[in-house]
Amino acid sequence: MAGVLTLVGTPIGNLSDFSPRAVEALETCDFIAAEDTRVTMKLLTHFGIKKPLVSYHEHNKRASGEALCDRLEAGENGVLVSDAGMPAISDPGEDLVALCYERGITVTAVPGPTAMATALALSGLPVGRFTFEGFLSTANRSRREHLESIKNERRTMVFYEAPHKLIYTLEDLLNTLGDRRLALARELTKLHEEVRRTTLTEAVAWYRENPPRGEFVLVVEGAPEAAERQVSAEEAVALARRYVAEGMSASEAAKRAAAESGRRKGEIYKQLTAEE
Repeated sequence: MAGVLTLVGTPIGNLSDFSPRAVEALETCDFIAAEDTRVTMKLLTHFGIKKPLVSYHEHNKRASGEALCDRLEAGENGVLVSDAGMPAISDPGEDLVALCYERGITVTAVPGPTAMATALALSGLPVGRFTFEGFLSTANRSRREHLESIKNERRTMVFYEAPHKLIYTLEDLLNTLGDRRLALARELTKLHEEVRRTTLTEAVAWYRENPPRGEFVLVVEGAPEAAERQVSAEEAVALARRYVAEGMSASEAAKRAAAESGRRKGEIYKQLTAEE
């Protein structure tokens, strides 16, 4: 009988956020696949857990993924963790989950902290609808295409960014999206947690003078709703005049033009009949 792969969310900062169920999952599995075994070893040591660790990351995911699935098919139960947060979210674990499904292996999860949801909750921006954009590509063409594709996105957008690339990303966002409100969250759940609520223009100026530290989550305001152009009184009367020419009475033409233009019927009718 095949084993089960369990995705276990790990703390994004404060180790007290690790749930009893997550500890139990690590204690009862046969092996733990980790993005960085050194980081995971610190977590295991803190909770007094001793389990075999297997390296699974972006650069070995193809070969390692197949090997892990072989073990799961042989009946072992495995746990997948990332360095921080929920594995498979902007993480190579996404490929392992897909591979498990292709091979008929059951996947389950022990929910845990996620930087994305935490930053959204703290942002103070509208979060009823949002889109997770992850990390922007470092390749110029892919990056440019990504930014262009979200230029008119109305939902709040969430990005992850490393400190050494933050200024570059803020400048690109400002140049492509125009000035927007945003919240920059870093060191979430840690001693020096900070959520800076500002605008893209102000953020660029601030971080040029204050070198960023720590991993960032950017929560960026969506595009504003395009204001509808108001039809002028002259345009509404011209519309009514056309309807009269088509055989409508002045009253019917004014009523229809009002409905289509948003202008008042009386206003249109008065100008229309004044021309007679």
